[in-house]
Amino acid sequence: MFKGLGDMAGLMKQAKEMQSKMEDAQAKLDEIEVVGEAGAGMVKVRVTAKGNVVGLEVDPTLFNPDDKEVVEDLIVAAIKDGQIKAATKSQEEMGKVTQGMNLPEGMKLPF
Repeated sequence: MFKGLGDMAGLMKQAKEMQSKMEDAQAKLDEIEVVGEAGAGMVKVRVTAKGNVVGLEVDPTLFNPDDKEVVEDLIVAAIKDGQIKAATKSQEEMGKVTQGMNLPEGMKLPF
């Protein structure tokens, strides 16, 4: 009977440690940035691993009023590329925390 309580205490300790690691990893995602690109790098967007757009760079040669729609499409494409890269980076970082936990395949954290 006492052995079960010891196991429970150990599980609780592991759960608290995992929660702390998850919180640290989540905070780190705000600091990690990726660059999404479109138009062969003529439009670049910096995105945090949490998916927040934090910067935009447009090649000055694109600033032609006749190409307004093209530039807008390139900006949207760069943002989408950045968000995809951010999601991938986020999964990689969270995977470092959950490594060895035997979670079901495809399970995304945080829950």
